[in-house]
Amino acid sequence: MQEIPLAALRQDQGAVTALIANAHARAWLRECVELCQPHNVVLCGGGETERQELLAQGVQAGVFVRLHPQKLPRCYLHRSHPNDVARTESCTFICSPQQELAGPTNHWMDSATAYKKLRGLFHGCMAGRTLYVLPFVMGPPGSPLARVGIQLTDSLYVAASMGIMTRLGTAAFKQLGESNAFTRCLHSVADCNPERRYICHFPLDNAVWSFGSGYGGNALLGKKCLALRLASYLGYQEGWMAEHMLISGVQWNGEKSYVAAAFPSACGKTNFAMLVPPERYRRAGWQITTVGDDIAWLWVDKQENRLRAINPEAGYFGVLPGTNWKTNPNAMQTMAHDTIYTNVALLPDGDVWWEGKTDTPPDACLDWTGQPWTPHCGRPAAHPNSRFTAPMRNNPALDPAAEDPNGVPITAIIFGGRRATGVPLVYQSFNWMHGVYAGATLSSETTAAATGETGVVRRDPMAMLPFIGYNISEYFHHWFAMRKQMYDCPGIFHVNWFRRNEHGEFIWPGYGENLRILEWILKRCSGQAYGRETRLGWMPRLEDLNLADLNVNQQELEAALRVDPEGFKNEILTAGELFIQLAGEMPKEMIFIRELLVSRL
Repeated sequence: MQEIPLAALRQDQGAVTALIANAHARAWLRECVELCQPHNVVLCGGGETERQELLAQGVQAGVFVRLHPQKLPRCYLHRSHPNDVARTESCTFICSPQQELAGPTNHWMDSATAYKKLRGLFHGCMAGRTLYVLPFVMGPPGSPLARVGIQLTDSLYVAASMGIMTRLGTAAFKQLGESNAFTRCLHSVADCNPERRYICHFPLDNAVWSFGSGYGGNALLGKKCLALRLASYLGYQEGWMAEHMLISGVQWNGEKSYVAAAFPSACGKTNFAMLVPPERYRRAGWQITTVGDDIAWLWVDKQENRLRAINPEAGYFGVLPGTNWKTNPNAMQTMAHDTIYTNVALLPDGDVWWEGKTDTPPDACLDWTGQPWTPHCGRPAAHPNSRFTAPMRNNPALDPAAEDPNGVPITAIIFGGRRATGVPLVYQSFNWMHGVYAGATLSSETTAAATGETGVVRRDPMAMLPFIGYNISEYFHHWFAMRKQMYDCPGIFHVNWFRRNEHGEFIWPGYGENLRILEWILKRCSGQAYGRETRLGWMPRLEDLNLADLNVNQQELEAALRVDPEGFKNEILTAGELFIQLAGEMPKEMIFIRELLVSRL
């Protein structure tokens, strides 16, 4: 970390010239310093030593709690404000001169109005505080899709976390050179007043201004803000895609395949990305490796005419409740050191706990708000959306190509949601157009990852509804346009691990056993597995799945692999709400596929 004298910032000479050679970055930084009026300015250059300095400062300031040094080396606990524990979609805006760019599914604000409102809020908001300058790269440096951003923030938590989640420091200025093509990210926690909370995206200006929130999804602006909302618009303009997808490598039968999978937040993405094969599969040589657990940037390689993908992030921001040594041992190893835990319970010995970490809860601890907690107090110890932030290098199953700027080839795309009834365990779309329809009409029960009521079924196209940074109609058109670039396109599948029986119990065991479904998916892509044609798509029979040593109710599983005609009708009818919302802007391919599905009834 290097402190930049304010005088140098104002005069554009001395230290600032030496530290920030890019003239566009210098000018923007001067402008923001004049607006926010911080007490001092610190330029972060990245590196482990610097991150530990930030964390130590955070301990002194009460932002972090240092955890047990032997049990959790170099790990810290952060508690966010009780009103600031999830993404706030109602406060998230796409800002442009015309509402048409934002479309019907985004909150829109006129860009001139937004800048006027935000400048009023940011004016003097950092008085007495430190402004941290965070230059970062999303994507492996040298990748054709890598993007540079600079975040200015008054949050120690954000400064330390961005050092985990991005490639922070001098690599950003090296990649940027003298270019003006960097994302301008301005952020202040301010007083965390939800009445003055705004997360504003300016796609035409390549900028994000976030005010009044310290929660990662609203404050780590390289993540959902840049890597999804702004990047989705950049991809639309430039012919590639930014998607809410994990990327996993699968070593099987002497082959290496890569799959991309989209699930709404808190629906098992990290567990699937870090899946550990069951013993039977491990003995047969199956291995799962992680390229990324949350976001994928995809483009068509012009030489191969096939889809490739990179993970733009350098770390994981994973959901904790339900994560343990049985459900996700790779995640447990990943967060065992050099990790920031957010909104979990603190044990008396300096360890942490969350619901589902162990079968037996602790006798007593401090809950996620810092209040004394016991198992019978009637409230959760950890927040349902509690998180861990850990560098991806900690992952014992990290794929060797995770930092490859050329990305990895994608064999299959998988969509999935959390549905108790109606949606079968797995099916394959008939073709790319049908797969886009399946992804566009994806539905899931809401979770604690976003504010609002949980357990409500809502449509979440491609698991991207909160993250599409432009008009959703154009977004669907872009998916169909991508097909025209490919000679060999991935198969598209839909899964539902969360189907329940009449007693409310999960039919499918999930977690590592999901590999049995993934096996069928990969074999379908390589022409090695049977699929029966149904109204909904190609589906396996029981005998097409490897169920050896698996304790499941076969009658219930057969039901989960059937298409219920009434449930199918209801799915088509409720998906019609999206068609009504888009009115005459729905792509003709979507209308065509829907009519074909209706005709199958």
